[in-house]
Amino acid sequence: MKLKTSVGSKSRRSGLMRKEAVAAYLFLTPCILGLLIFEAGPVIASAVLSLMDWDLLSPPKWVGLSNFREMLLRDKLVPLSMFNTVYYTFFGVPLQLVAALGAALLLNSRVRGIRLYRTAFYVPSVTPAVANAILWVLIFNPESGIANYVLSSLGLPTYRWLVDPPLAKPAFILMSLWGIGPTMVIFLAGLQGIPEYLYEAASIDGAGALRNFRHITIPMLTPTIFFNLIIGVIGSFQVFTNAYIMTGGGPANATLFYMLYVYRNAFQYLRMGYASTLAWFLFLVIALLTAVQFGAGRRWVYYEGELRS
Repeated sequence: MKLKTSVGSKSRRSGLMRKEAVAAYLFLTPCILGLLIFEAGPVIASAVLSLMDWDLLSPPKWVGLSNFREMLLRDKLVPLSMFNTVYYTFFGVPLQLVAALGAALLLNSRVRGIRLYRTAFYVPSVTPAVANAILWVLIFNPESGIANYVLSSLGLPTYRWLVDPPLAKPAFILMSLWGIGPTMVIFLAGLQGIPEYLYEAASIDGAGALRNFRHITIPMLTPTIFFNLIIGVIGSFQVFTNAYIMTGGGPANATLFYMLYVYRNAFQYLRMGYASTLAWFLFLVIALLTAVQFGAGRRWVYYEGELRS
């Protein structure tokens, strides 16, 4: 009798588990279909298109690796656009991290109205991209812009920001500080996750604010810094909207960033196959840089509680 009861209970449990599994897969089906149709499908299609010549109007024509040969050997705008993007990444991402960390340190204090200050710092990052671009075009206007007005008020020389090729990329880097809100919030969460007893123990030993920042804050923030660095590099290699709206890649291709060049080939020159080749090359570059950063991160990123030899 006991054996029959045990077998029956196991059968009911297995039947219940099967029903739960079926229900789970039914609920997951829309997400899985969306992933396959709108994510995996276009990725596979772009990989196939990278081996074809297609102008959107006529049937695709198989060209093999000729798109890759053109990209690597003949197209002079590929290294130029990649240089512009690397320049923006190399100088812009560290500056954004420093500015975001500085803002997070200021907003981590316990003063009256701190929530209002945090909101004020974050609001620019949720402003529509087109509105941001138009605003900064007005700010960098050589004749009536606020940037030159402030410089002239301080007795400093004025500049032709977005019109002068050597200054165009630095202007975009300065403008990128406008959107440090998400990075700042992540830093703020990391700062609030640092245990207070570490600072209390350091103060008992006579450590000041600078030593606390160097020996406690920075080591405990290294996972957050690493995360923001990875996301910042990936995002900087995909800069497009501001360059498209503000300069169109000019002056003299000084702001022809890589994603803007991909867009030109796809939707202006109607070279979808070649644009897919450029996109896959960008994917490989980002993947390589991410792998290098993960490898280097093992040497300087500290995770609380991990064993160190």
